[in-house]
Amino acid sequence: MKKLLVLATFLIFASCNNKESSSKDYKDASLSIEDRVEALLPKLSLEEKVAQMRIFHANIGVKHDENGKLKLSDKVVEKLKLGIAGIKNPGEHIDAVAAAKLNNELQKYIIENNRWGIPALFVTESYNGVDAEGCTKFGRPMTSAASFNPELVRRQWDVVGREARLRGMHMCHSPEADIVRDPRFGRMSEAFGEDTYLTTQMVKNAIIGVQGDYEGLGNGTHIGAVAKHFAGYGQVLGGSNFAAIEISERTLIDEIYPPFEAAVKEAKTLGIMASHGDLNGVASHGNPELLTGVLRDQWGFEGYVVSDSNDIARLFYFMNVAESPEAAAQMGLEAGIDIDLYAEDSYAYLPKMVKKNPELEKLIDRSVRRVLRTKFILGLFDNPYINIEDVEKGNRAASSLELAKESDLESIILLKNEDKILPLSKDKSLKVALLGPLLKDNTKEMFESVSGSNIKFIAEKGFQLTNQKGGAPKLLDRDPKAIASMVNKARSADVSILFLGGDKFTSKEAYFSNSTLGDRATLDPVGPQDELIEKIKALGKPVIVVLKHRRTLSINTIAEEADAILDTWDLSEFGDESTARIIFGEVSPSGKSPVTIPRSIGQIPFHYSMKEINYKKEYLFLGQGPLYPFGHGLSYGDFEYSDISISNAEITPGTELEVSVKVTNKGNVKAKEVVQMYLKDEIGSVTRPDKELKAFEKIELNAGENKTVSFKITPKMLEFTGITMEKVLETGDYTVMLGTSSKDYLETTFKLKK
Repeated sequence: MKKLLVLATFLIFASCNNKESSSKDYKDASLSIEDRVEALLPKLSLEEKVAQMRIFHANIGVKHDENGKLKLSDKVVEKLKLGIAGIKNPGEHIDAVAAAKLNNELQKYIIENNRWGIPALFVTESYNGVDAEGCTKFGRPMTSAASFNPELVRRQWDVVGREARLRGMHMCHSPEADIVRDPRFGRMSEAFGEDTYLTTQMVKNAIIGVQGDYEGLGNGTHIGAVAKHFAGYGQVLGGSNFAAIEISERTLIDEIYPPFEAAVKEAKTLGIMASHGDLNGVASHGNPELLTGVLRDQWGFEGYVVSDSNDIARLFYFMNVAESPEAAAQMGLEAGIDIDLYAEDSYAYLPKMVKKNPELEKLIDRSVRRVLRTKFILGLFDNPYINIEDVEKGNRAASSLELAKESDLESIILLKNEDKILPLSKDKSLKVALLGPLLKDNTKEMFESVSGSNIKFIAEKGFQLTNQKGGAPKLLDRDPKAIASMVNKARSADVSILFLGGDKFTSKEAYFSNSTLGDRATLDPVGPQDELIEKIKALGKPVIVVLKHRRTLSINTIAEEADAILDTWDLSEFGDESTARIIFGEVSPSGKSPVTIPRSIGQIPFHYSMKEINYKKEYLFLGQGPLYPFGHGLSYGDFEYSDISISNAEITPGTELEVSVKVTNKGNVKAKEVVQMYLKDEIGSVTRPDKELKAFEKIELNAGENKTVSFKITPKMLEFTGITMEKVLETGDYTVMLGTSSKDYLETTFKLKK
């Protein structure tokens, strides 16, 4: 009887609560977001709810006519009758002002043509800045990671957030929080590197930046982030997109999850995207333990989870873990996927499925709440349109373009500088040959804008790496005439600068279609690039290599033959100008490699923080270690590390230590240096990493100046997942390393006692 009374009381309370919510006006901006969501949700029909769980791509029929007016296909008109969660990339191929006008018209149409005036989320991505025409083009995330400057990354993504919102966008399917450790993977440069701590700092700051420290969302100045791909996507087997993912539970917890956890808890990301793949046999899009258990129950995530492209439906027709398309939709819904991206054969089935299983509507309501909540957070019900005058003033602002250049200068890595060949002097007459397949049409112009009148340039691209066609580009036949012509150019010059590496055709996303490839089975530079540098080096003149690429390459010949190597990854639209400024000594390079650079693909997996036992043996007929270690990057300064000290020889679970080192610039130019702190657990109950990056600081020192750099060592830094799969803090000996890379440092020790 008591149970019945309690149940009756609960039902009466719930009924009163629902009546109270339904009596409120969801358009009332004075209400809390939760109240507005609860006021709106009961009004929606089942079909309208499901519409708030779907995103389609603008390429199915959202464009402008010859007069710049909105033009919708019949398919889009039909979809928008019920409203929609969002639309991907509307206006991506037109300039910012035209896009803002188009998106204002589109939003107005959507609001006026669904019963409740629910606005849509317009969604973009960001790999080199906003993925749309006419925006500031920054370097890719991997390039930014090389800066080892999280504050710089925050400012860069602040511009991304502002420029996207000015176009009328609201969400960004970026940044990537994946750890990437396999250079065969074509999407490598979309992420922030191989290291957990570095990636965590970069992802956290990217999200804070793009969301305007969260305040910019409701103010209408920034967009929401969707951190992706949860989880482990960057480590597909064989580096092949859509392949299986096998990562131990311990590695997941200690190395893969932290960037996502920081995205949720510290940066307050509005969205999370699930991973294409499975995770140790469980398809990520049908994994409630991952998408609800870890993400929501453990971390408290309140935003929405969106599928990757068509991946809920693929639980049936690709992953083979669902018996039917309807079963796939139910798996995704139960796992915690709130929005279905693109598919027509997945969540579209939900209204019919609810008729057979009414309990599903509770899960639908759960997802719709999250989507509506996001739209209220972004202020779209109250201020859905863009002020066109703001677009004209704010897009590609002078400060944004200068930031792109600043980001370049801090991200370029000097891998090698034999006999200090760099920087080149502007004061001496010099003839410089700019050569190679990664030369751009405006490279010579950009170099001339930096170098002054004493330097004369000749330039020749010579050959392309591929035919640059289709989803699966083909390598071109060796062109002996092109090589001979470039060698002749080099013969007439005092110094040659070779632009080598790879491009967007040799490293790219491998889409689901079998005709679209992007991953590689080797890491060697494609085409006759090694032959080119060998022949030019044989002339006996200095050779400088500017390495451009989107995946790590095994540059053995380049590393041996070049006098200097500048690793630029994929810089901004001003990349060659920035590179010239480094080459001619206007700025000292200060980038550090965010990945380990291997000698051979046969060394993979090969990241600096592997377990210590992985380093027991080298390979036959191969040099020792990597070509260049994680964290490596030279300078025009000459940094000396000395006087390492630690505040105490012991730490306890309730105390902290401070470790410091003196850094002196013994060179004759002002330069920046990244001081890196690594920790090593000497004895663990499970096999432990060789070392782990736990802190870093970028400093700038004048010639002759010194600075003592200090870091805190906290008990949290020493935690790891033990034998029982619980986080443990184990007593024993630890080594702390302070230095310029993961291989060049000073060290001291301490003990953890309880």
